[in-house]
Amino acid sequence: MTGKASGWFSRWLLPGLAFKAAVIGGGYATGREIAEFFLPAGPWGGLAGLALATLVWSGMCVLTFLFARASGARDYRTFFKALLGRGWVAFELAYALFVVLVLAVFGAAAGEIGHAVFDAPRWAGMLALLAGVTLFAAFGTRVVEQLFAWVSILLYGVYGVFLVLALTTFGHDIAAAFAVPVRVGGDALVGGATYAGYNIIGAVIVLPMTRHLLSDRDAVVAGLVAGPLAMIPAVVFFVSMCAYAPEVGGAALPSDVLLAKLDLPVFRLLFQLMVFAALLESGTGAVHAINERVAGAVQARLGRTFGVRARALCALGLLVFCMVLAERVGLVGLIAGGYRLLAYALIAFYVVPLATVGLLQLVRRRPALLPEVP
Repeated sequence: MTGKASGWFSRWLLPGLAFKAAVIGGGYATGREIAEFFLPAGPWGGLAGLALATLVWSGMCVLTFLFARASGARDYRTFFKALLGRGWVAFELAYALFVVLVLAVFGAAAGEIGHAVFDAPRWAGMLALLAGVTLFAAFGTRVVEQLFAWVSILLYGVYGVFLVLALTTFGHDIAAAFAVPVRVGGDALVGGATYAGYNIIGAVIVLPMTRHLLSDRDAVVAGLVAGPLAMIPAVVFFVSMCAYAPEVGGAALPSDVLLAKLDLPVFRLLFQLMVFAALLESGTGAVHAINERVAGAVQARLGRTFGVRARALCALGLLVFCMVLAERVGLVGLIAGGYRLLAYALIAFYVVPLATVGLLQLVRRRPALLPEVP
């Protein structure tokens, strides 16, 4: 993973793993987002919504990575200046709202985990997350890439074990839930589109990782696999959740409800540690994107590098504000109240422009989108 920057892992999988890190966050990893956006549509409706979100993610990642290569963008400021011109400031405001909201959600989730697992005060979990994100974000892109890779190994492994345990413990309840014939309605598609809409910003967050792409072919492959890489754990979680839909629907930590059903204290601890690791990589990704944007501005205006101390202070100031917000509002309120509004803003300032103006620019600039790798 560190030997060749242009190896297949860095070119095809690392952007997708980074995208997974950006979207998995506090609500996904705890199951709160899955319960909020997909569980009300029922088992089959929820799966339809998850499938739609996966397709949207893959399509938008392909377009984002291609446009980033065409415009030479490695941070969101450069990307949106090329896409929106002077209107890039509108995205900056939406992204600021996104970062504040998701970091507050991550902090609230970390507090809930510490309280549920160790009976610790909620502020203790928030402080642990704050310290971890500040540490990793301070050392720049290479360290952040390593965090994404190693946490991904832990995450996919734990979710795989979770699926096996869920099927063997309450698989009959899962089967019973899916045996009920339910017509897939519009709420399933609305949930999938809304969830995909505000999370697709992850494709912009991971722009520093696209430095490894050698061709448009790499951008297409990396974008196509990003959607499934990010959604596989969500499908595992959702299927297991269907066994106890009414009970987990209003829980702040749906994951902990399901882990209690398994009644395996050691695995419960391992799972919650994995969730904390997911919060760490997601929070680090969001803060790193801010640091890269500030670093570019500092370099352009002052001719100075944005060093480790400056990155750490920038991260710390942002995180402290967000953790205070998390303590005031709470996890359920943040997800239910803020994410839908954010989704509409990101669709207006990112998804629609990229799928229209951006795509047109790509077609004009690059008649052949899949050249051979040089």
